[in-house]
Amino acid sequence: MPADLSSPAARAELERAIELAGTVPDTDPVRRAAAVRRLLPPELARIALTQAGLRAAARAKFGALAGSLLFTADGLEQATRVEVADHRAARFAAAGLASVLDLCCGIGSDALAFVRAGLRVDAVERDPDTAAVAAANTAGRPVRVSTGTAEQADWRSAESVFCDPARRTARGRTFDPAAYSPGFDFVLRLLAESRYAAAKLGPGIAHNLIPAECEAEWVSFGGGVKEAVLWSAGFAEVRRRATVLPAGLQLTDAEQAEPRVGPVGGYLYEPDGAVIRAGLVQQLAALLPGGCRIAEQLAYLSADAVADGPAAGLARGFRVLDVLPYSVKRLRTELARRQVGTVEIKKRGVDVDPAALRRELRPAGPHAITVLLARVAERHLAILAEPLAR
Repeated sequence: MPADLSSPAARAELERAIELAGTVPDTDPVRRAAAVRRLLPPELARIALTQAGLRAAARAKFGALAGSLLFTADGLEQATRVEVADHRAARFAAAGLASVLDLCCGIGSDALAFVRAGLRVDAVERDPDTAAVAAANTAGRPVRVSTGTAEQADWRSAESVFCDPARRTARGRTFDPAAYSPGFDFVLRLLAESRYAAAKLGPGIAHNLIPAECEAEWVSFGGGVKEAVLWSAGFAEVRRRATVLPAGLQLTDAEQAEPRVGPVGGYLYEPDGAVIRAGLVQQLAALLPGGCRIAEQLAYLSADAVADGPAAGLARGFRVLDVLPYSVKRLRTELARRQVGTVEIKKRGVDVDPAALRRELRPAGPHAITVLLARVAERHLAILAEPLAR
């Protein structure tokens, strides 16, 4: 990376090099790198090739914005998807806040979301090279980037604070909050001592680790759960919230629901992952027509009719065609009878490898079907279904 990314001339030179690297047509990476090195000085060629590759990978998270940002490999890995970052930043703006201290800012993608929401940002990043990238990405915006640790920052004086602790170690991604950097103890102190604070965590955070005064929000995008956010007392409205993007649908534990278990009805719904992670499956069941779980601890919901309104966007729905006792032989015979060649296999509570089972079923024919395997009491069921239009 050029030594002075804040220099307009250096940034312009780098942008021209990245553009050139992106226009070399050879798809073989070795030949492509050699071609770029013939056109640029060696160090600039290396940086341009790296940035061109990272920008291509970043399009999934950043869309067209990827073409105007610089990245590091770790920074891209931890960066928040644009729509998710904007959703989070909007909550800061809705609270009437004017500024935020962004701890562990990485490449500055969350800082940019706060700016889009109308906030001023002080951003802190411990790695000097990553901080330089963040400064370059936020140049010309109301963002001040400094190098340092989250623990050293004057976070108690900030109007609001956002912290995105690193969840990677030398061995790769970690799911253990104790291994976060800064540590989970610091995150808890930040949330307890700041009226307006939020911390982005992995979606697998255990419910028993969530402080009583905080709200925990699980956010999904396009069906995949992206993060859990702990919101301090100033933000907290409920204990648990599920947010489903891009639809912007939400479900919270403010909606009380009595546990109900019943048989498989005419329709089956699989809750969005954010709903499951937030422990709000029963609240979703209450929104479905005749909704209930098909087993006490199973995240498959039965309904008597097609769901409408928010419930339809908080779960994936299926029309039930048949319910069979599960056996490979029985299922293979039924799929052959129905001339099924394309099989989607889903499972809950059943120890089955879907890929291996698909090979055993040997599907052949023009039709498609979804098989939902479920353990209900001591029985293993194969529910044959077709997906509902979303």
